[in-house]
Formats: sequence, structure tokens, C-alpha cells
Amino acid sequence: MSLLDTSVEFLKGVGPKRAELLNKELGISNYRGLLEYFPFRYVDKTKYHKCNEITPEDALIQVKGKLGKVEIAGRSPKQRMVAEFIDNSGTIDLIWFKGIRFIKPTLKPNTEYVVFGKPNFFNGRINMPHPDLAEFNAEEQMLNAKLQPVYSTTEKLSGRGMNSKGIERLQKTLLIDVFKEIPEILSEEQLKRWHLISRRKAFKEVHFPESPELLQKARFRLKFEEFFFIQLQLIRTQMANKAKAKGFVFDQIGEKFNGFFKHNLPFELTGAQKRVLKEIRSDLRSGSQMNRLLQGDVGSGKTIVALMSALMAIDNGFQVALLAPTAILSQQHYEGLKELLVGMPVRVKLLTGNTKTKERKELLQDLVEGELEIIVGTHAILEDRVVFKNMGLAIIDEQHRFGVAQRAKLWAKNTSPPHMLVMTATPIPRTLAMTLYGDLDVSVIDELPPGRKAIKTIHKTDAGRLAVFGSMKKEIAKGRQIYLVYPLINESEQLDYKDLMDGYESIVRAFPNPEYQVAIVHGKMKPADKDYEMNRFVKGEAQILVATTVIEVGVNVPNASVMIIESAERFGLSQLHQLRGRVGRGAEQSYCILMTGNKLSNEGKKRMEIMVRTNDGFEIAEEDLRLRGPGDLMGTQQSGLLDLKIADLAKDNQILVAAREEAIKVLNTDPNLALPEHSGINLQFRRFLKERPNWSRIS
Repeated sequence: MSLLDTSVEFLKGVGPKRAELLNKELGISNYRGLLEYFPFRYVDKTKYHKCNEITPEDALIQVKGKLGKVEIAGRSPKQRMVAEFIDNSGTIDLIWFKGIRFIKPTLKPNTEYVVFGKPNFFNGRINMPHPDLAEFNAEEQMLNAKLQPVYSTTEKLSGRGMNSKGIERLQKTLLIDVFKEIPEILSEEQLKRWHLISRRKAFKEVHFPESPELLQKARFRLKFEEFFFIQLQLIRTQMANKAKAKGFVFDQIGEKFNGFFKHNLPFELTGAQKRVLKEIRSDLRSGSQMNRLLQGDVGSGKTIVALMSALMAIDNGFQVALLAPTAILSQQHYEGLKELLVGMPVRVKLLTGNTKTKERKELLQDLVEGELEIIVGTHAILEDRVVFKNMGLAIIDEQHRFGVAQRAKLWAKNTSPPHMLVMTATPIPRTLAMTLYGDLDVSVIDELPPGRKAIKTIHKTDAGRLAVFGSMKKEIAKGRQIYLVYPLINESEQLDYKDLMDGYESIVRAFPNPEYQVAIVHGKMKPADKDYEMNRFVKGEAQILVATTVIEVGVNVPNASVMIIESAERFGLSQLHQLRGRVGRGAEQSYCILMTGNKLSNEGKKRMEIMVRTNDGFEIAEEDLRLRGPGDLMGTQQSGLLDLKIADLAKDNQILVAAREEAIKVLNTDPNLALPEHSGINLQFRRFLKERPNWSRIS
């Protein structure tokens, strides 16, 4: 067993009780866990001030000198302790108002100390209240950082002496004990290729940096390593899947695909759609199971690509399932496919929880007999009683709504796993896609179909509300429809935002019945009521839909030309972009109006400026990742899986690309990590697989 696997309780200064607390609060159980608990920032201590140079205007400063006399002045509760601090230029006073009975016994007059704190001026003398005080120790000179590390901690840990300074002391003790035991895991060739410092040096410098330059090199090395092992797992999984999972071979491009292309295709395919179809075609004829993520902004034409992929499967004698997360979205996919396939000998049916018993029975019979080529539906398709004669392709829309276990059920619908095409309209930044979906092949549709007009985005404050109402009435007079989205259902005392019910009432007053019809949809309604109201809007019976973000994904109303987002500052960029994508689906000019309060934070202003400036979902996703971080972007369910120890997906794109390139290089030459030069990687990788989440199962 490596020394790094030693329980943290055996480290000097820890013991069983502190070890239990470190494990409970920070998940640190052994030496390795503590070593990999990195500082989140550093305090610059590159300069020592002289006592006679200090002024009250100085910020946090550091002084090296000796303690003189220590006195206690006054009586409790106004008691204070004053220690004289002397260097070769003069003296200052160190002052404590709290914890005197604990601190006084630890002070050693005539002993050399380093003090750190904020200077004050009182009664004609410079003083430093409650300074950080550390005895100067020549033996620890190696670890006396010029940049002092600051560690995240918790209230419980601080109460047991493990505040940031306490953790720093433990790291010093640990590094002295284990420094020579830290193994190098990368080869000399890899270190040279990527200009990496040694692993031992990286751990020492990240905790106790000698200079900003060495700290930067240490962080680069450790970030590279963290990304490298994540990518190693993802790429190895992808390679293993392709080797093991034999896929059905679709080698025919037949009459249904060609017939659709010649007679039913509603517009000429964009270059991006053609490129993606070639990638899918290559997968489907390869003999390996396809696992492809199709990314495309709202309105980019993913549905056409999905249908043409389905027709490839049908031409080769296979059936296709298209899954969507909601009944409404399933219904819209079904209607859309029927319209696109009009006049063609391809049967499509819809299966949801609302499908009537008689219809369901006939549908299931047709499916098992092979009479039905395409089934569109919700999670209902995953039920055991839904049996296919020969399913060859599964298409999943808005894939993040379906869990791993649910997708696994699709694999069991045939003797061999069907090909998988998973689609998302949520633009995913490149770094996030490489980390979350590194085991999938990724296709991107980055062009809009011809004839689509870019949505005009406008930012308005509450002061411009009447003008917005006037614009709404003009659009309705043209026969158009309008979405009005609110962030909250009920009024919140903590948040000063418009809530949905107040908004609905004000809209009904401004747009009275019978001249105007207003529908309302939110998450607390019964499903049947929600479907009824939504369908009123889809059918054009209501001109305005007041809603919460339940309409973010999956409503397609080409006649809707205006999206108004109330309290837009409350939403993240990607969510704003998703909501905006609900309009702009017809040939007419569409608008997105971002309503905010008159006072906005700097970040709020920045988000509004980005939305007004660009319609590019990928640019917006990159900005959102930078502003909010990956956890917020992917939602709470997946954020825990993105807990990186030192790397940052928002800032370390180039390091991630380099680490992925190296992982591919290693696995192409040595898939089993069996070569002597990869022995360190192999050992660390096995440990990584035990300790970290299975990244390849997130997608």
C-alpha cells in the first residue's frame, strides 16, 4: 500500500475525531485526499514591510520581527491584550480583543515571528488587530510560501481548529512526510511534449508556491492530469463500445429515402445538414452501433435530419422509435412527421399515456408484426409490453430528460442494441460537450435553413411597459400570437420579481375578453388543465399564452411571433436563448422582448447585452458557462458529477483539448495501458475509476 493511502487520522495534528470531521465535511479520508484538496485562492506575501514604513492606508501586509513585552489592559468585557512587535527599523503594537486566554500562553517573547494583517493608527501608534501570527521556522523554509494558500472550510471544521490556516498547517506536515513518495505517472516524453513540471513539484508549488510563475505551471500540470484521466475513461469507453457493440448494417439507400429527397423535402438542405447526414450514414453502414449526439440550435432543422436517418433504417427493413420527454412535444413531432411524409408509404403512430386502450392495442399489434415503421411517443415506448419486430434506430429528443436506465431499456428492444441518435436544442459549449459527452460522436448543425429571419431581440425596462402592450396589440391585429413568460408562480417576499398570477391579471385587464383570449400554463396545474390551455394556444384559439418556463422546450407554434420574458435578469443566458427559440418558426419577422427592472446588476446588464447582440446559441452557451459555471448550466441533477478538483471547464478549454489529444494518442498506441512507460498511468487510472463517477454514463 502506498503511503498516500494512509488514513488521514495518522497525520500529526489530526487524530480520530478530526479525521471523522474531515471525511464528513470535505470527503477527505486519506493522505491522497488531503494532498488533492487544493487552495481556491492565494494571498500575496511576496514583500515584508519594515515597521517604520507602515501607514494606516496600507492593505494587508506582512512583517518579520520579534515579540517584545506582552501586556493585558483594561477589564472584561473591554479587556485587550497588547504585544510589542519589533524589527530593526522600529515597533508596532499587535492587539487582541477576543480569545486572550487561549492566545496569551502561545506567545513567546524574544522569538522571531511573521505577522500578517491590516494596520490601524490609534493614539499616535501603528497597531495590527488580531493578526495572523506564525513562528518563523528555518526548517520549513521550503514551505514558507510567498503566496499564502487559502482553503475552503466549514464552520464545524473551523470550530475544531481547521480553518484555512489550520488546513495549511496540515498540508505542511503532510508534504514534509510524503514529498518523496509522490509518484510520477507520466512518461518523460509526455512531460517534454506538453512542457509539464514534475508531479512532485506541482503538488508542492500548488500548496506553497515560490512564485506566481511556478504556481501557474503547477496548476497547468494538475489540471492537465485531471482532464487527462476523464478523457481516458470516455475515449476508452467509446473505443470499447465500437469494438463490442456490433450494430445493424444499413447498407441500402432505398426508395423511401430517395422518394422523400426528390418529392417531399420542403427546402434544400443546408451544408451543415448534408454534413451531418453523411456522418450518420457512415455510422449506420460501419457495422458498429451508432451513438451520436446531434446538437442544433432551435430551428436549425434537426427533425429533417432525424427523419432522413429514420428512412435509411426503414429502407433496410428496420423500425424506428422517436422519444420525446412530454406528450405535447411527442404530439408535435407526430404531426410534423405526418406532414413531411404525406403521400409516402410510411406508417407513423403516436403512443403516449393518453393513447386510448383500443388504439393502443392495435398499435402494439402493428408494431410486433412489423406493419408500423415509425413510433413516436413518450416514456410509454419504454414499457415492457411495447415489443418491436425489428427496431434498428432509436431517436431521443432533448436527451437530458431521459436517464441512463431508461435508455438502457431501448437497448433491450432488439437482439442487438439499436443505433442511437440523441438530439438536443440546448447548445453545449465545446468544453462541456467533451467532458459530458466525450464517449459519444458529436454532430453539430450550425446553420439555419434558408428563408428563416433572425429574431430581433429588444431590452425594455418597466418604464416601457405601455409601449410593449401597444406592440403586442399590433402583432395580434396581424393575426400573430404572443408568449409571455414569468419566472415565478407565486409572489416571493425575498425576490422582487413579477409573479405569474399578478401578470396574468394585468394582461387580462389590458387585453379584455371577448376581443382577446388569454391562456395560462404553469407547473402547478393538473396535467389535463395544462394540456387544455396549451392546446388552445397551439390551435390559435388564444392569442396570448401566459406561462412559466414549462414552455421552454417543445412547443412549436409557427404563428407565434413575439416572446416577452418578464424579469429577464432572473434567467441564465441559455434559458433565455431557449425561450427565444419558441418564436421565429414561421416566415414572418419575430421578436423577443426582455423585460427587466430599471436597476440591473453588472452581470444582468451583460446578459441583456449579449442576448440583444447575438442569436448564436453556441456563443451564448460559452458566455453562460463563463458567467454561471457548468453546474448551473446542466442543472442540479448533474452538477455534482462536474465537481472537478482543480480544473475549470469555463476557463481551461485549451488544457482540456490538449489532455484529450494526449489521451487519444495513448489509447491508439496502447489500448490496455500495458506498455512499461504507461505503468504509472495504468495504476492511477485504476484508482481514478474507483474514486470518480463513471463519466461515460452521464450522457
